[in-house]
Order: sequence, then C-alpha cells, then structure tokens
Amino acid sequence: MKRLNNKVAIVTGAAQGIGAAYAKGLAQQGAKVVLADLADPSAAVAEIIAAGGQAISCKVDVTNSESLDAMVKQTEAEFGPVEILVNNAAIFAALELKPFWEISEDEWDLVMRVNARGPFQCTKAVLPSMRKLGRGKIINIASGTFLRGAPMFCHYVASKGAVVGQTRALATELANDNILVNCLLVGLTESEGVKNNAQFDKAKNSTLGSRVIKRAMEPEDLLGPIYFLASEDSDFMTGQCINVDGGAINY
Repeated sequence: MKRLNNKVAIVTGAAQGIGAAYAKGLAQQGAKVVLADLADPSAAVAEIIAAGGQAISCKVDVTNSESLDAMVKQTEAEFGPVEILVNNAAIFAALELKPFWEISEDEWDLVMRVNARGPFQCTKAVLPSMRKLGRGKIINIASGTFLRGAPMFCHYVASKGAVVGQTRALATELANDNILVNCLLVGLTESEGVKNNAQFDKAKNSTLGSRVIKRAMEPEDLLGPIYFLASEDSDFMTGQCINVDGGAINY
C-alpha cells in the first residue's frame, strides 16, 4: 500500500519547481493533492493525472484570507477534509542579492508578508478542516540560510527564521488537536528558478564546496523527508526541523 493512500494534501507554491515536485511526490504516494499557487498549476496537475494520481489546481493568494478560505472549501468539496498542508509558497529566486542597507522597506515587507505571514494564514485556514478530521500534518518549508546567516539575503533569511519560530510555537498550541507541525530546512536546490538565475552561480559553487555529499541538490532529494513528515512514520514528532542540505551544516 502507498504510504499516503487517500490522504488529502494541499501544497502551496506548487505550479513549478520544488512545490510541483512535492505535489507530484505526494500524489505518487497515494495522496489526493491540491496544487495551490498564484500562477497556473494546471501543467503539474495534468502530469499527476496522466501518471494515475489525483490532483486539482487552485489559484490562491497565501496572504489573503478569503482566497485561502475558498481554497479549503474547494478542497473539501473535491476530496474531503485537509490532512496535510505543505507551506511551500515563498519569494526566493526572484529576489536580487544585495546588502541589507539596499533593501527597501517595501521589499522587506513583501518578503515577510509572503514568506512568514503566508504560512501563518494558510495554517489558520486549514485548522477547522483538520480539527473536523481529528488529525493533521503541517510541513513548513524553511531554509538552511537561517542556520548560517547567508549574506546579501537578509529579508529572506529573516523570513525563514520566522517560519522556524512559527513551527515551534504552533507545535505546542496544536498538539492537543492531534495536529503535528514540523519543518524542513532546505539547502540550495536546483529548481527552475535557481537554474535560470545567474546570480546564484557563485552560491552554488560555495555550497557544493561545503557539502560532504559532493553533488548538486535536486528537488527529488526532498521527497523522502516530505513523505516521512506527512505519514504516520512521524506521529510522535512535532516542533522539529530537519536540515536537508547534503551535510553542509552538520550541527
């Protein structure tokens, strides 16, 4: 039997890149997956369906409560109560690397609104559905940049630190509802956005040099940890962060 057979999952930021990989992987494990994004996720949905999986697309703004409520309503109508939420939507590859004193207040606020407030609002939106079901798994996607204080990216690093903080606080608040909240700290991954952005070339070289596993990290490298956190295998684990970066940071 597949590990996530008939479980209902929402993946935000799922139109492409790592989010699409999460959604496809969850569907391969038997989950019914809602691919939520401001961009059109229909291509990724079509791939899942062609492979025999179950998936629907949903256009959603993770910073808008009405949009998120509509997402949950659509999910429940199509598949049933939400059991798994992957808070993946974030601004990353589109950001220009720059020293913190050149980051405008508007840019700072945008990054924090999407990357930090977005997971907070998504979690609030799915909470009634998970409570109705009597259980839930929330998987927040943070970044290894938080552990090492990556330069030229202060707003992004701070936003992912906020995700770690939310993970720990929400794990405590939601334990009595049988809702477990954990986090992946993701290393620099060869997503479409990173591959197509020359400003990451220098970071790729330094990151590869710091890894004990000497190869590029692919989106598929994150699927095993996602399956673990979404399944019953992690039922006695909450408030934790799993660092997946090929051994670049080993503490």
